[in-house]
Amino acid sequence: MNKKILYIFFTFLLFLSTLSSISFAWGDPQIVSKINSAFESIKSWLLKIATPAAAVAVGTGVFMKKFSFGDEEKIRTGKKLIKGSLFSYAFILAIDLILSAIKSLIS
Repeated sequence: MNKKILYIFFTFLLFLSTLSSISFAWGDPQIVSKINSAFESIKSWLLKIATPAAAVAVGTGVFMKKFSFGDEEKIRTGKKLIKGSLFSYAFILAIDLILSAIKSLIS
């Protein structure tokens, strides 16, 4: 249930980011330029916070594996945490790359 909501949220965010990057031939109305600047600031904020968050998650997973004292469940949880955080960080960077490519094609 939570993954479904998360996928819907990221799809909606991707749609709005793509929509905000489209510029009209006759110029941008004031509301569109405000929306564009708002999404640009949100995107930059997400990229700035994603790197430390991924580093903390990977560090937590490494320490969880290191200090598991042979508990297989903690080792599996640590591995899942490391894989999930690296995948999420790569996903965020890929979305930024895709949005930049779309913006350069439209402009």
